[in-house]
Amino acid sequence: MTTTPPDGPPVPVRVVLPDGQELTARLWARRETPRGWLYEVGLPAYRNTEDGDVQAAEYRVWVRAPEHVQPVDGVSYDMVPTERLPPPSAVREVLGPRRPSGWVLQKAGDRGPGGTVLHAVDCTEAPQNAPLLPLERALDVAEQPGIRLCSLCGAAAELDPVLRGFDRIDGG
Repeated sequence: MTTTPPDGPPVPVRVVLPDGQELTARLWARRETPRGWLYEVGLPAYRNTEDGDVQAAEYRVWVRAPEHVQPVDGVSYDMVPTERLPPPSAVREVLGPRRPSGWVLQKAGDRGPGGTVLHAVDCTEAPQNAPLLPLERALDVAEQPGIRLCSLCGAAAELDPVLRGFDRIDGG
């Protein structure tokens, strides 16, 4: 992640509250996440002191942008500390997104005759809400008699070399 250092006081920003009200807050930082941008804003508030007095305060919270944050006309946000995600690697761009990890067991009773099948977690044939098996447990299950590895999702192609040895991949 890259971070822009703070170069001054926070800048004003409009925050949209859950009930639709808008108020001006102070923007402290921005952060890019895999799910989008988050902005750390300071909302004006009051708090009670220990001696029973009331004083101005600020409540800081991370909110989603642009859903909950709007710019103030004429304000520059160039100097706001900003954390950005690193650019995607060339390998990830070529290969695309990774498959979710884990394996799912479809028991014989779920599919009628034909045995029990081990699927990758994202297989369209995998049962919904089945317990997720880590690789080690999936390998143990795959070695049991009567277990078939799904060829639709690639479970067979991915687990067979580990179970039977990588020298058999080339057909030998």
